Amino acid sequence: MNRKEILIEADELLEKLGNKNLRIFDATITDDAYLLGHIPGAAYFDHAKFSDPNSPYMATISPEELLATQIGNAGISNDDEVVVYACGMLPYAVRAWWVLRYAGHNNVRILNGGLSAWKNAGGNIEQASRQYEPSAFEGQVRPGMFAVKEEILASADDGDVAIVNVLPPVSFEARHIPGSINLSCMDLMQGDMMQGMDYFQPDEKLAQQLNDISQRKRIITYCGGGIAAAVNAAAHLMTGHENVAVYDGSLYEWLGEGLPTNGNGKWEVWMQK
Repeated sequence: MNRKEILIEADELLEKLGNKNLRIFDATITDDAYLLGHIPGAAYFDHAKFSDPNSPYMATISPEELLATQIGNAGISNDDEVVVYACGMLPYAVRAWWVLRYAGHNNVRILNGGLSAWKNAGGNIEQASRQYEPSAFEGQVRPGMFAVKEEILASADDGDVAIVNVLPPVSFEARHIPGSINLSCMDLMQGDMMQGMDYFQPDEKLAQQLNDISQRKRIITYCGGGIAAAVNAAAHLMTGHENVAVYDGSLYEWLGEGLPTNGNGKWEVWMQK
């Protein structure tokens, strides 16, 4: 894949607004920001509805049939063009993209820059809550896009596999999966720290940041709950590495299952700050 297959810029989306088969979703983590203002016609992407209701860990992906049903209920068919974005929270938009792509949708992109880019391009906003009419979606999952703890354990000593913690260094130093390396997702994003890191870095900067890791045959990214990890995973896809997965359970599951970790502190403390 390449950048244009994964990202859409605001000026292009402006030209598409109103197209019959266009489906736009605000994937910000809570609906408060959505209700304050969103792209006209956009519906809210409720992450909880696309997560396994029986999992004790946050945001883990729904079983295949339930996921396909929910995508259809959200008004997405296989023929629709889907755009996801977030307001100051790029990782949530990328997670939504990752979920839909995993489920088998072939025409979904992330609005680079999110709502701020839309406003800067002259786009209007509205506050009325929107929903699309339910549709039918036939899923065909791409299983290689998600990794489970058994693969992580089996890959610990495999030099062909890179296990990448995408949280800031302070969190990595506190607690991480043995054998994993650290590349913060913040290093792959750009934007205003006050308004949010809404943009991916340009391709050349992504390639520089990812170069060493990209030498491995398979890359598995993880974070706290499988959301921020999607940023690094998508960046690898953008720069041409196709064998990339998100460890869905990430540290919430890893610690919850009592699996071994390395570090010099208590990871949960950092997560509460």
